Amino acid sequence: MAEIPTAGGPVDSGALGRTLIHEHVFVMTTEVQANFKTDWDEASNVADAVEKLTALKAAGIDTIADPTVIGLGRYIPRIVDIAKQVEINIIVATGVYTYADVPMYFRLRGPFLPGLDRPDPMVDMFVTDITEGIADTGVRAAFLKCAIDEPGMTPGVERVLRAVAKAHLRTGAPVMVHTHPGTRRGLEVHEILQQEGVSPSSVCLAHSGDSPDADHLSELAEHGYLLGMDRFGVDAYLPFEQRVGVVAELVKRGYADRMALAHDASCYFDWVEPQFLEAAPNWNFLHISKDVLPRLRELGVSEEQIDTMLIDNPRRWFETAVNFR
Repeated sequence: MAEIPTAGGPVDSGALGRTLIHEHVFVMTTEVQANFKTDWDEASNVADAVEKLTALKAAGIDTIADPTVIGLGRYIPRIVDIAKQVEINIIVATGVYTYADVPMYFRLRGPFLPGLDRPDPMVDMFVTDITEGIADTGVRAAFLKCAIDEPGMTPGVERVLRAVAKAHLRTGAPVMVHTHPGTRRGLEVHEILQQEGVSPSSVCLAHSGDSPDADHLSELAEHGYLLGMDRFGVDAYLPFEQRVGVVAELVKRGYADRMALAHDASCYFDWVEPQFLEAAPNWNFLHISKDVLPRLRELGVSEEQIDTMLIDNPRRWFETAVNFR
């Protein structure tokens, strides 16, 4: 067992319970929110988050891992406030989210030119978040998050991925990588992480469930990665039956111990117009409990295998951390 930092204080890994590996409380464009009139209202949106997370706990989920990092609007004091009002564990992350360039703050710091042998300040920032705490909140990040998408391994994406890998090697904190399985970006991630000496067992390849290609996902599972089947409800990317079908197929192939489930949902998401969210009625925190698990059972997935994906695999992933103190 290991002690896992959460927004509400440390929790023994054995007490994490049923865990959704990839959910956001808020995804926000903070500079826009700070400078323009939007539909954000602090009091009502915080109250709404408390209500939704309370309902999620009542549905049998004990913990969420929230990979909201730089680029997604991370603001830990607000999450701490919510954590005090709910019984669900909220595990927070450190890292940078980009599909292309590093944020401007880092552009001319560290190894900003090819071949420039200077330390990357991102590494120390990530390590500090994990070992000391985020800003002045006292809350430590429990995992690292970065991204690669359809544009591929751009120089900025590679730089963040390597910084995340280095921070992982210094702290033991597990790594989550947003991927684009339709273009098999997970294999590009694998190449870089192997160069950096990162074990696949410490890495969750997020959004693997966006692909129905069981052969490709089996290849990643054989490497040892944890596959994030974590966008249930995002039916525009892959319809419901295909999402549950590929999970059931991978279970039949013996990979129940290589998958974790989630929605990638949020209580507030300002990247799209509200009417687009209304067109995705299944994209909410309760979809797995209400719809996905019953359908997986119909497809032959056992309760033991469901517990493996919801309890055992997230717990083991977080237990890969060796230096949490």
